Order: sequence, then structure tokens, then C-alpha cells
Amino acid sequence: MTPTISAKLYFLAPYHIAIQEEPLPALQPDQVLVQTIVSAISPGTEMLFYRGQAPTDLSIDATMPTLAGQIAYPLQYGYACVGRVINCGATVDTAWRERLVFAFQPHASYFVTTPAELLLIPSGIEPEQAALLPNMETAVNFVMDGQPMIGERVVVFGQGVVGLLTTALLARFPLAELFTVEAHPLRREQARAFGATQTLAPHQLGQLEADLIYEVSGNPAALDQAIAAAGFGGRVVIGSWYGQKSTTLNLGGAFHRSRIKLISSQVSSIAPEWAGRWDKRRRLDVAWSMLAQLATQRLITQRFAFSAAAQAYALVDQHPEQTLQVLLTYPAG
Repeated sequence: MTPTISAKLYFLAPYHIAIQEEPLPALQPDQVLVQTIVSAISPGTEMLFYRGQAPTDLSIDATMPTLAGQIAYPLQYGYACVGRVINCGATVDTAWRERLVFAFQPHASYFVTTPAELLLIPSGIEPEQAALLPNMETAVNFVMDGQPMIGERVVVFGQGVVGLLTTALLARFPLAELFTVEAHPLRREQARAFGATQTLAPHQLGQLEADLIYEVSGNPAALDQAIAAAGFGGRVVIGSWYGQKSTTLNLGGAFHRSRIKLISSQVSSIAPEWAGRWDKRRRLDVAWSMLAQLATQRLITQRFAFSAAAQAYALVDQHPEQTLQVLLTYPAG
């Protein structure tokens, strides 16, 4: 029997989420119905919405049709759903039926969309791996924007999921040294497993000087440390979205004469220098390839039933030292 109800996750107010059942819209001829298998909680961007720290003067994400509304509670958020197509509209090729797909879609047990908004999951990639696709695409984008060179010293501030994937990609380059800076031991251990030369706690940073620095911790205070770690003419790629969090930067000293480049990097677009030969499809193809090649399963630390989503968000919020990637799982029937 075709389902008629979808359970959807809503952010009702800061620190307050709820799962609400809503009727599914009628399936249009050009649409498909997807049953979700697993979705990933974003421990960075999504936590801004959970904590009420997202800026209110922006759309949620104008680049995604499912997230085009203004930031105002109640709202849906999430962009990493993996599921199976269980029904097709009259004009949709029936080959879509039963295919495993990825969607940049808020958390929901079922959703209706068009095939154009879905990505077919390549053979050999499991649904849980596929849920990491947005994080991997972000890491690929960071590497492209930083343009690491042979023999450089590189530092990555922050070893959450995106930071760890960035570290794993950078470890494949012939760098002189690859440092990571992270407060939580669990994450430093994973950084070592992914190939970091040295893994440091913030208080161990000392007088480190590097060519290329990534700030992906989500902590504005780390940006000052990142700038201080850059050598003359160094590049600092800022991948964190701080939301409403602000900080004061020390730009009045050595920075003024250092010719350091501060690079804003965000995955919703392709940097102008690449846009002539790269598009989102090509970058996604690289992200799929990297998901297949790297041991991404080790990043999954907890799984919660969708019905227990409130517990999952509380854990990510209150105990980051225990978590890397937290997944929500959905009933099969």
C-alpha cells in the first residue's frame, strides 16, 4: 500500500524539535515518492538552527529548492537523506523504482520530489556512506579553494566530520607536514588514523607557521589562531559558518605586513577560477569517488531511530567529545 503520511522533523524553537505527521501531497506525473532509509545530522550548520544561532536575514539555503524559505521558526532543516524510490508518477521512467537515491532534503520518513532533485547512489557505496556526501563535497571544495602544493605545511583547525574528511583528502597530497588542531581526544585520534602528521590540542599550538591553514572548527576564536599560524603570504581558508557568533580579530600587528590571504569557502557555489571547467556535477563525482576510497564508516559514532531524534540532537549539542557523525535511521515498513 502506498503511504499517505510522512513524519517530518521540525525545529520549533531553539533547542526544541518535534516530529510531526503530515499528509503526503498527491504524486504528480513527473514526481517520485522516496522512502528514507537514513539521514545525517549536520553537527555544524544544523546545530546553528538547533541552538538559534543562525542569522535571520538570510534564506535557509537559496541554492536548494527544499530549503529556500526564510530563517524563522518553525522550520525544517537537513540536507542528507538517503532512501529508496517506491513509487513513480505516470511520466517518470519506471527504472527509477527501487533505486537507492540521495537527496538534499530535510529529515522526513517519506518525501515527494522530481528525479532531477535526486542523485543515484553509485554501486558499492552503502546508504550510510552516501549520507556523508554533503560533508565530502564540502571537503573537496575546501581542498580546491586552498590549492595545496607539494612540500607545503598545512594546518586544519577543527576535526569534526568535515574537518576530518578535509584532513583525509589533504593526507593524499605530497605535503611536507599536515597538522590538525582539535580539543577532543576522540577526534585527534581519528585525525591520526586519516594521516595527519601531528595532532595538537589548541593549547599545544605554540609558534607553528604554515603555508596553508583551514579554519573549519565553527569556533570564531579559532580564526585568530589560524591567522597567527600563517606565514608570510600564507592562505587561510575559512570554511566555518559562524552564524550569529562573532569575534574580535587581531589584525593590527604582524597581519598588516604579512600579505596573508583570507579565503571564504562555501560549497553552494564553484569558485570563479574553477567555474570554466568545473560544475557541481563534476565536483559531486569526485566526492562520490572519495567516499568509496576512504574509510568513512569509521566516522559514524551513533545511530538513533528517527523517533528518538530529540535525544540525538541533545547528544550532538551537549557532548561533542563523544560524537562524530550521528545518523537517524527509519523503519523499513
